[in-house]
Amino acid sequence: MAEDNNQGNGANGQAADQQDKPQVQFALQRIYIKDLSFEAPNSPSVFQQPFKPKVGLDLDTTHQKVGEDLYEVVVKVTAQVTHSEEGTTSFLAEVEQAGMFRIGGLEGAQLDHTLGAFCPNVLFPYARECVDSLVNRGGFPPLMLAPVNFEAIYAQRKQREAQQQGEQATQ
Repeated sequence: MAEDNNQGNGANGQAADQQDKPQVQFALQRIYIKDLSFEAPNSPSVFQQPFKPKVGLDLDTTHQKVGEDLYEVVVKVTAQVTHSEEGTTSFLAEVEQAGMFRIGGLEGAQLDHTLGAFCPNVLFPYARECVDSLVNRGGFPPLMLAPVNFEAIYAQRKQREAQQQGEQATQ
């Protein structure tokens, strides 16, 4: 009987520990386009020659706190396609795909990781579809962007920041 009571107290002790820890809350509130731009500066002449694209892609993520446990995360995708031989711009497509996330119970590095890697992973498929649709509506063949590993991008950014801090400390 004594063993049963000890086990019961252990389970109650664990439950008390779990109650002391803040509950992690994560909820996607809204996904929306914050900014959208498409330019085809050399049309219609660009359509009169064979399409030989050279794609340049730029990605950026930002986030900001907008309320109590409420954050806006933005993934900015810029695709510039030039004619591979002539170097003239065929088109430039820019999309800022944003999302509002309610995040509670996370602080410091965990919150930074969630905002810098996890949330962009949620938003990027929407940005990919938007770029593809925009390019297609501009009269060009679809531009299917490859998936992006925001975990790796986040890790690289953190590594660069640590290097910069190390360099500043030695100066």
